[in-house]
Amino acid sequence: MPNTAPSVLSATPTPAEEGDNLSTLLEKIPALAAEISTDAAKRDLERELPFEAFRLFKEAGLGALRIPAALGGPGGSIADYIEMIMAIGAADSNVAHALRSHFNFTETLILTPNTAIDRTQLGRVLSGKLFGGAHTEQGTKRPGEVTTRLTRSGDDYRLNGRKWYATGTAFSDFASFSAKDEDGEFVSVLLPVGRPGISILDDWDGMGQRLTASGGVLLENVEVLPHEISTRGLNTLVGRHTSTLRQLHLAASMAGAVRGALTEGTDYVRRQARSAAHSAAETANADPFVQKILGEIAAGSFAVDTLIRESARALDRTAELFGAGDPQKLEAALIESALTTARTQIVASQIALAAATNIFELGGGSATSRHLNLDRHWRNIRTVLNHNPLLHKARVVGDFYINGTTTHLEEGKVF
Repeated sequence: MPNTAPSVLSATPTPAEEGDNLSTLLEKIPALAAEISTDAAKRDLERELPFEAFRLFKEAGLGALRIPAALGGPGGSIADYIEMIMAIGAADSNVAHALRSHFNFTETLILTPNTAIDRTQLGRVLSGKLFGGAHTEQGTKRPGEVTTRLTRSGDDYRLNGRKWYATGTAFSDFASFSAKDEDGEFVSVLLPVGRPGISILDDWDGMGQRLTASGGVLLENVEVLPHEISTRGLNTLVGRHTSTLRQLHLAASMAGAVRGALTEGTDYVRRQARSAAHSAAETANADPFVQKILGEIAAGSFAVDTLIRESARALDRTAELFGAGDPQKLEAALIESALTTARTQIVASQIALAAATNIFELGGGSATSRHLNLDRHWRNIRTVLNHNPLLHKARVVGDFYINGTTTHLEEGKVF
Protein backbone atom coordinates (compact mmCIF):
# COMPACT_ATOMS: atom_id res chain seq x y z
CA MET A 1 0.00 0.00 0.00
CA PRO A 2 1.52 3.33 -1.00
CA ASN A 3 2.37 5.75 1.77
CA THR A 4 2.04 9.06 -0.01
CA ALA A 5 -0.24 11.17 2.16
CA PRO A 6 1.62 14.08 3.76
CA SER A 7 0.66 13.86 7.39
CA VAL A 8 1.82 13.50 10.94
CA LEU A 9 2.77 9.93 9.96
CA SER A 10 5.42 11.01 7.46
CA ALA A 11 8.07 11.74 10.08
CA THR A 12 10.13 9.02 11.75
CA PRO A 13 8.40 8.90 15.11
CA THR A 14 8.96 6.53 17.94
CA PRO A 15 5.66 5.18 19.28
CA ALA A 16 4.12 7.32 22.01
CA GLU A 17 6.74 10.00 21.45
CA GLU A 18 7.82 12.07 24.39
CA GLY A 19 5.63 15.14 24.38
CA ASP A 20 2.69 13.41 22.70
CA ASN A 21 -0.38 14.55 24.62
CA LEU A 22 -3.90 13.30 24.08
CA SER A 23 -4.98 15.96 21.62
CA THR A 24 -1.82 15.47 19.53
CA LEU A 25 -2.42 11.74 19.44
CA LEU A 26 -6.06 12.04 18.45
CA GLU A 27 -5.14 14.45 15.66
CA LYS A 28 -3.20 11.63 13.99
CA ILE A 29 -6.27 9.45 13.49
CA PRO A 30 -7.80 11.05 10.35
CA ALA A 31 -4.49 10.88 8.45
CA LEU A 32 -3.94 7.29 9.57
CA ALA A 33 -7.46 6.31 8.51
CA ALA A 34 -6.96 7.95 5.12
CA GLU A 35 -3.81 5.92 4.52
CA ILE A 36 -5.46 2.69 5.67
CA SER A 37 -8.40 3.25 3.33
CA THR A 38 -6.12 3.30 0.28
CA ASP A 39 -6.77 0.14 -1.76
CA ALA A 40 -8.87 -1.41 1.02
CA ALA A 41 -11.32 -2.92 -1.50
CA LYS A 42 -8.43 -4.30 -3.54
CA ARG A 43 -6.75 -5.81 -0.47
CA ASP A 44 -9.95 -7.66 0.35
CA LEU A 45 -10.28 -8.99 -3.20
CA GLU A 46 -6.69 -10.20 -3.31
CA ARG A 47 -6.53 -11.28 0.35
CA GLU A 48 -3.53 -9.11 1.09
CA LEU A 49 -3.07 -8.84 4.86
CA PRO A 50 -2.77 -5.20 6.03
CA PHE A 51 0.69 -5.34 7.60
CA GLU A 52 1.44 -1.82 6.42
CA ALA A 53 -1.63 -0.49 8.22
CA PHE A 54 -0.41 -1.95 11.48
CA ARG A 55 3.06 -0.55 10.96
CA LEU A 56 1.53 2.90 10.58
CA PHE A 57 -0.69 2.36 13.63
CA LYS A 58 2.32 1.42 15.76
CA GLU A 59 4.35 4.38 14.51
CA ALA A 60 1.52 6.74 15.43
CA GLY A 61 1.68 5.49 19.04
CA LEU A 62 -2.07 4.89 19.17
CA GLY A 63 -1.76 1.52 20.87
CA ALA A 64 -1.03 3.38 24.11
CA LEU A 65 -4.16 5.55 23.85
CA ARG A 66 -5.84 4.17 26.98
CA ILE A 67 -2.78 4.32 29.24
CA PRO A 68 -3.44 6.97 31.95
CA ALA A 69 -1.23 10.02 32.21
CA ALA A 70 -0.19 8.90 35.70
CA LEU A 71 1.36 5.80 34.09
CA GLY A 72 3.09 7.70 31.32
CA GLY A 73 0.38 7.51 28.68
CA PRO A 74 -1.88 10.07 27.01
CA GLY A 75 -4.90 9.25 29.20
CA GLY A 76 -7.47 8.62 26.47
CA SER A 77 -10.97 7.66 27.52
CA ILE A 78 -12.89 4.63 26.32
CA ALA A 79 -14.96 7.06 24.24
CA ASP A 80 -11.73 8.27 22.58
CA TYR A 81 -10.62 4.71 21.87
CA ILE A 82 -13.98 3.60 20.48
CA GLU A 83 -14.18 6.72 18.30
CA MET A 84 -10.77 5.77 16.89
CA ILE A 85 -11.94 2.21 16.17
CA MET A 86 -14.96 3.53 14.27
CA ALA A 87 -12.74 5.86 12.23
CA ILE A 88 -10.30 3.07 11.38
CA GLY A 89 -13.23 0.73 10.72
CA ALA A 90 -14.59 3.16 8.14
CA ALA A 91 -11.25 2.84 6.35
CA ASP A 92 -10.96 -0.94 6.76
CA SER A 93 -13.03 -2.82 9.32
CA ASN A 94 -10.47 -5.65 9.25
CA VAL A 95 -7.84 -3.40 10.80
CA ALA A 96 -10.25 -2.09 13.43
CA HIS A 97 -11.38 -5.59 14.39
CA ALA A 98 -7.84 -6.97 14.59
CA LEU A 99 -6.94 -4.44 17.32
CA ARG A 100 -9.45 -5.90 19.77
CA SER A 101 -7.08 -8.19 21.67
CA HIS A 102 -4.57 -5.39 22.09
CA PHE A 103 -7.04 -3.01 23.72
CA ASN A 104 -8.48 -5.80 25.83
CA PHE A 105 -4.95 -6.38 27.13
CA THR A 106 -4.25 -2.71 27.82
CA GLU A 107 -7.58 -2.27 29.62
CA THR A 108 -6.78 -5.20 31.88
CA LEU A 109 -3.31 -3.80 32.47
CA ILE A 110 -4.46 -0.39 33.69
CA LEU A 111 -7.12 -1.82 36.01
CA THR A 112 -5.07 -4.53 37.74
CA PRO A 113 -2.53 -4.17 40.58
CA ASN A 114 0.76 -2.64 39.48
CA THR A 115 3.24 -5.49 39.86
CA ALA A 116 6.75 -5.62 38.41
CA ILE A 117 5.46 -7.74 35.52
CA ASP A 118 2.65 -5.25 34.89
CA ARG A 119 5.22 -2.45 34.68
CA THR A 120 7.19 -4.47 32.13
CA GLN A 121 4.09 -4.92 29.99
CA LEU A 122 3.19 -1.27 30.43
CA GLY A 123 6.59 -0.27 29.10
CA ARG A 124 6.04 -2.50 26.09
CA VAL A 125 2.69 -0.89 25.31
CA LEU A 126 4.15 2.60 25.68
CA SER A 127 6.99 1.66 23.31
CA GLY A 128 4.47 0.69 20.63
CA LYS A 129 4.23 -3.07 21.00
CA LEU A 130 0.95 -4.72 20.03
CA PHE A 131 -0.68 -7.65 21.81
CA GLY A 132 -2.78 -10.41 20.29
CA GLY A 133 -3.76 -13.90 21.35
CA ALA A 134 -6.06 -16.86 20.93
CA HIS A 135 -8.11 -18.71 23.51
CA THR A 136 -10.81 -20.55 21.53
CA GLU A 137 -10.28 -23.98 19.97
CA GLN A 138 -11.98 -25.94 17.22
CA GLY A 139 -13.29 -29.47 17.62
CA THR A 140 -14.47 -29.12 21.22
CA LYS A 141 -18.04 -29.85 22.27
CA ARG A 142 -18.69 -26.29 23.42
CA PRO A 143 -16.95 -22.90 23.09
CA GLY A 144 -14.59 -22.26 25.97
CA GLU A 145 -13.34 -25.83 26.31
CA VAL A 146 -9.55 -26.02 26.12
CA THR A 147 -7.34 -28.94 25.14
CA THR A 148 -4.05 -26.98 24.93
CA ARG A 149 -1.69 -28.20 27.65
CA LEU A 150 1.04 -26.56 29.70
CA THR A 151 3.45 -29.10 31.20
CA ARG A 152 6.55 -28.73 33.31
CA SER A 153 9.94 -29.28 31.67
CA GLY A 154 12.74 -28.89 34.20
CA ASP A 155 12.63 -25.35 35.60
CA ASP A 156 10.43 -24.17 32.74
CA TYR A 157 7.32 -25.33 30.92
CA ARG A 158 6.21 -26.45 27.47
CA LEU A 159 3.04 -25.45 25.64
CA ASN A 160 1.33 -27.69 23.09
CA GLY A 161 -1.96 -27.26 21.28
CA ARG A 162 -3.80 -25.58 18.43
CA LYS A 163 -5.77 -22.38 18.96
CA TRP A 164 -8.37 -20.68 16.76
CA TYR A 165 -9.73 -17.14 16.24
CA ALA A 166 -6.25 -15.68 16.65
CA THR A 167 -7.52 -12.32 15.40
CA GLY A 168 -4.74 -9.77 15.03
CA THR A 169 -1.97 -12.06 16.28
CA ALA A 170 -0.18 -12.02 12.92
CA PHE A 171 0.29 -8.26 13.35
CA SER A 172 1.27 -8.41 17.04
CA ASP A 173 4.50 -8.57 18.99
CA PHE A 174 3.15 -10.60 21.93
CA ALA A 175 0.21 -12.98 22.28
CA SER A 176 -1.64 -14.67 25.11
CA PHE A 177 -2.88 -18.25 24.92
CA SER A 178 -5.11 -20.16 27.33
CA ALA A 179 -4.24 -23.68 28.43
CA LYS A 180 -4.73 -26.18 31.18
CA ASP A 181 -1.84 -27.03 33.46
CA GLU A 182 -0.96 -30.45 34.86
CA ASP A 183 -3.53 -30.00 37.63
CA GLY A 184 -6.28 -29.26 35.12
CA GLU A 185 -6.45 -25.57 36.07
CA PHE A 186 -6.94 -22.83 33.50
CA VAL A 187 -3.90 -20.64 32.94
CA SER A 188 -2.88 -17.97 30.47
CA VAL A 189 0.59 -17.54 29.01
CA LEU A 190 1.91 -14.38 27.39
CA LEU A 191 4.65 -14.96 24.85
CA PRO A 192 6.53 -13.12 22.10
CA VAL A 193 5.00 -14.27 18.82
CA GLY A 194 8.44 -14.97 17.34
CA ARG A 195 9.28 -17.66 19.89
CA PRO A 196 10.20 -21.01 18.31
CA GLY A 197 7.27 -23.38 18.08
CA ILE A 198 4.62 -20.69 17.49
CA SER A 199 3.19 -20.91 13.95
CA ILE A 200 0.53 -18.42 12.86
CA LEU A 201 -1.37 -20.31 10.19
CA ASP A 202 -3.50 -17.60 8.55
CA ASP A 203 -6.13 -20.16 7.56
CA TRP A 204 -9.23 -18.09 8.35
CA ASP A 205 -11.82 -18.89 5.67
CA GLY A 206 -14.77 -16.73 6.71
CA MET A 207 -16.71 -14.89 4.02
CA GLY A 208 -16.04 -11.58 5.74
CA GLN A 209 -13.32 -9.91 7.82
CA ARG A 210 -10.97 -11.88 5.60
CA LEU A 211 -7.89 -9.84 6.51
CA THR A 212 -8.02 -10.06 10.31
CA ALA A 213 -5.76 -13.14 10.41
CA SER A 214 -8.44 -14.82 12.53
CA GLY A 215 -7.43 -18.39 11.83
CA GLY A 216 -5.32 -20.80 13.81
CA VAL A 217 -2.08 -20.84 15.78
CA LEU A 218 -0.11 -24.04 16.16
CA LEU A 219 1.81 -24.36 19.44
CA GLU A 220 4.47 -27.06 19.25
CA ASN A 221 6.60 -27.63 22.33
CA VAL A 222 6.84 -23.87 22.95
CA GLU A 223 9.11 -22.89 25.83
CA VAL A 224 7.30 -20.98 28.57
CA LEU A 225 9.09 -19.30 31.46
CA PRO A 226 7.49 -19.22 34.92
CA HIS A 227 6.95 -15.44 34.92
CA GLU A 228 5.01 -15.73 31.63
CA ILE A 229 2.20 -17.72 33.29
CA SER A 230 -0.83 -16.21 35.01
CA THR A 231 -4.25 -17.36 36.13
CA ARG A 232 -7.18 -16.67 33.85
CA GLY A 233 -10.59 -15.55 35.10
CA LEU A 234 -13.56 -14.17 33.21
CA ASN A 235 -15.96 -13.42 36.05
CA THR A 236 -13.66 -11.10 37.99
CA LEU A 237 -14.73 -7.46 38.09
CA VAL A 238 -12.05 -6.51 35.59
CA GLY A 239 -12.88 -9.54 33.45
CA ARG A 240 -16.53 -8.54 33.29
CA HIS A 241 -15.65 -4.98 32.30
CA THR A 242 -13.24 -6.05 29.57
CA SER A 243 -15.72 -8.62 28.26
CA THR A 244 -18.25 -5.84 27.68
CA LEU A 245 -15.52 -3.71 26.14
CA ARG A 246 -14.60 -6.49 23.72
CA GLN A 247 -18.23 -6.64 22.61
CA LEU A 248 -18.32 -2.89 22.06
CA HIS A 249 -15.07 -3.01 20.10
CA LEU A 250 -16.69 -5.47 17.66
CA ALA A 251 -19.75 -3.24 17.38
CA ALA A 252 -17.51 -0.23 16.70
CA SER A 253 -15.80 -2.17 13.90
CA MET A 254 -19.25 -2.83 12.49
CA ALA A 255 -20.14 0.86 12.77
CA GLY A 256 -17.01 1.65 10.80
CA ALA A 257 -18.15 -0.72 8.04
CA VAL A 258 -21.46 1.15 7.84
CA ARG A 259 -19.56 4.42 7.48
CA GLY A 260 -17.51 2.77 4.75
CA ALA A 261 -20.68 1.71 2.93
CA LEU A 262 -22.00 5.28 3.12
CA THR A 263 -18.77 6.77 1.79
CA GLU A 264 -18.39 4.31 -1.06
CA GLY A 265 -22.10 4.37 -1.90
CA THR A 266 -21.97 8.15 -2.20
CA ASP A 267 -18.88 7.97 -4.36
CA TYR A 268 -20.50 5.33 -6.57
CA VAL A 269 -23.55 7.54 -7.21
CA ARG A 270 -21.45 10.60 -7.99
CA ARG A 271 -18.95 8.84 -10.19
CA GLN A 272 -20.64 5.94 -11.92
CA ALA A 273 -24.29 5.14 -11.23
CA ARG A 274 -26.92 5.75 -13.92
CA SER A 275 -30.57 6.52 -13.39
CA ALA A 276 -32.94 3.62 -13.98
CA ALA A 277 -34.60 3.28 -17.38
CA HIS A 278 -37.99 4.25 -15.93
CA SER A 279 -36.68 7.15 -13.86
CA ALA A 280 -37.81 10.67 -14.66
CA ALA A 281 -34.36 11.91 -13.65
CA GLU A 282 -31.59 12.27 -16.20
CA THR A 283 -28.85 11.28 -13.73
CA ALA A 284 -28.61 9.04 -10.70
CA ASN A 285 -27.68 11.92 -8.41
CA ALA A 286 -30.96 13.65 -9.33
CA ASP A 287 -33.07 10.51 -8.90
CA PRO A 288 -35.33 10.95 -5.83
CA PHE A 289 -35.25 7.22 -5.08
CA VAL A 290 -31.45 7.15 -5.11
CA GLN A 291 -31.44 10.22 -2.86
CA LYS A 292 -33.92 8.51 -0.53
CA ILE A 293 -31.86 5.32 -0.26
CA LEU A 294 -28.64 7.21 0.37
CA GLY A 295 -30.38 9.34 2.98
CA GLU A 296 -31.53 6.19 4.76
CA ILE A 297 -28.01 4.75 4.73
CA ALA A 298 -26.70 8.03 6.15
CA ALA A 299 -29.36 8.01 8.86
CA GLY A 300 -28.53 4.40 9.69
CA SER A 301 -24.85 5.21 10.03
CA PHE A 302 -25.66 8.15 12.31
CA ALA A 303 -27.92 5.99 14.48
CA VAL A 304 -25.34 3.21 14.84
CA ASP A 305 -22.59 5.71 15.72
CA THR A 306 -24.84 7.34 18.32
CA LEU A 307 -25.65 4.04 19.98
CA ILE A 308 -21.98 3.04 20.06
CA ARG A 309 -21.01 6.36 21.66
CA GLU A 310 -23.62 5.95 24.39
CA SER A 311 -22.23 2.51 25.23
CA ALA A 312 -18.70 3.94 25.35
CA ARG A 313 -19.84 6.56 27.86
CA ALA A 314 -21.37 3.82 30.01
CA LEU A 315 -18.08 1.90 29.98
CA ASP A 316 -16.14 5.05 30.87
CA ARG A 317 -18.38 5.48 33.92
CA THR A 318 -17.62 1.88 34.90
CA ALA A 319 -13.86 2.28 34.42
CA GLU A 320 -13.84 5.38 36.62
CA LEU A 321 -15.30 3.39 39.53
CA PHE A 322 -12.44 0.88 39.67
CA GLY A 323 -10.33 1.80 42.67
CA ALA A 324 -12.98 4.21 44.01
CA GLY A 325 -13.73 1.95 46.95
CA ASP A 326 -17.48 1.66 46.37
CA PRO A 327 -18.23 -1.96 45.37
CA GLN A 328 -21.99 -1.40 45.16
CA LYS A 329 -21.66 1.44 42.68
CA LEU A 330 -19.12 -0.56 40.66
CA GLU A 331 -21.43 -3.58 40.53
CA ALA A 332 -24.33 -1.42 39.37
CA ALA A 333 -22.15 0.19 36.71
CA LEU A 334 -20.95 -3.19 35.44
CA ILE A 335 -24.54 -4.35 35.00
CA GLU A 336 -25.57 -1.10 33.35
CA SER A 337 -22.69 -1.05 30.87
CA ALA A 338 -23.33 -4.69 29.97
CA LEU A 339 -27.02 -3.91 29.40
CA THR A 340 -26.27 -0.77 27.41
CA THR A 341 -23.83 -2.55 25.11
CA ALA A 342 -26.21 -5.49 24.63
CA ARG A 343 -29.12 -3.20 23.74
CA THR A 344 -26.84 -1.31 21.38
CA GLN A 345 -25.80 -4.48 19.57
CA ILE A 346 -29.36 -5.75 19.20
CA VAL A 347 -30.58 -2.59 17.49
CA ALA A 348 -27.37 -1.58 15.69
CA SER A 349 -27.09 -5.00 14.08
CA GLN A 350 -30.42 -4.59 12.33
CA ILE A 351 -29.64 -1.07 11.16
CA ALA A 352 -26.15 -1.97 9.97
CA LEU A 353 -27.23 -4.97 7.91
CA ALA A 354 -30.04 -2.97 6.30
CA ALA A 355 -27.66 -0.14 5.40
CA ALA A 356 -25.10 -2.49 3.85
CA THR A 357 -27.85 -4.23 1.85
CA ASN A 358 -29.41 -1.01 0.59
CA ILE A 359 -26.17 0.12 -1.01
CA PHE A 360 -27.14 -2.09 -3.98
CA GLU A 361 -30.34 -0.11 -4.49
CA LEU A 362 -28.23 2.89 -5.52
CA GLY A 363 -27.60 1.51 -9.01
CA GLY A 364 -28.07 -1.36 -11.38
CA GLY A 365 -25.84 -4.28 -12.19
CA SER A 366 -22.68 -2.19 -11.93
CA ALA A 367 -23.20 -1.90 -8.18
CA THR A 368 -22.39 -5.60 -7.91
CA SER A 369 -19.06 -5.27 -9.73
CA ARG A 370 -16.28 -7.29 -8.09
CA HIS A 371 -13.96 -4.38 -8.82
CA LEU A 372 -16.01 -2.13 -6.53
CA ASN A 373 -16.32 -4.92 -3.95
CA LEU A 374 -19.22 -3.13 -2.24
CA ASP A 375 -20.50 -6.45 -0.92
CA ARG A 376 -17.56 -6.66 1.48
CA HIS A 377 -19.32 -4.25 3.84
CA TRP A 378 -22.31 -6.58 4.23
CA ARG A 379 -20.02 -9.62 4.49
CA ASN A 380 -17.87 -7.90 7.11
CA ILE A 381 -20.86 -6.74 9.16
CA ARG A 382 -22.51 -10.16 9.03
CA THR A 383 -19.26 -11.85 10.06
CA VAL A 384 -18.71 -9.48 12.99
CA LEU A 385 -22.26 -10.09 14.18
CA ASN A 386 -21.74 -13.84 14.12
CA HIS A 387 -19.28 -13.37 16.98
CA ASN A 388 -22.23 -12.43 19.17
CA PRO A 389 -25.23 -14.65 19.94
CA LEU A 390 -27.77 -11.89 19.34
CA LEU A 391 -30.83 -14.08 19.98
CA HIS A 392 -29.40 -15.08 23.35
CA LYS A 393 -28.44 -11.47 24.05
CA ALA A 394 -31.99 -10.22 23.43
CA ARG A 395 -33.41 -12.98 25.62
CA VAL A 396 -31.04 -12.05 28.46
CA VAL A 397 -32.06 -8.41 28.24
CA GLY A 398 -35.73 -9.39 28.27
CA ASP A 399 -35.21 -11.66 31.27
CA PHE A 400 -33.55 -8.80 33.12
CA TYR A 401 -36.47 -6.44 32.47
CA ILE A 402 -39.12 -9.01 33.38
CA ASN A 403 -37.46 -10.86 36.25
CA GLY A 404 -34.40 -8.83 37.24
CA THR A 405 -32.14 -11.75 36.27
CA THR A 406 -28.46 -10.80 36.03
CA THR A 407 -26.85 -14.24 35.70
CA HIS A 408 -25.43 -13.81 32.20
CA LEU A 409 -24.72 -10.13 32.75
CA GLU A 410 -22.26 -11.16 35.47
CA GLU A 411 -20.44 -14.03 33.79
CA GLY A 412 -17.85 -12.10 31.77
CA LYS A 413 -18.42 -14.02 28.55
CA VAL A 414 -20.76 -12.82 25.81
CA PHE A 415 -21.47 -9.56 27.62
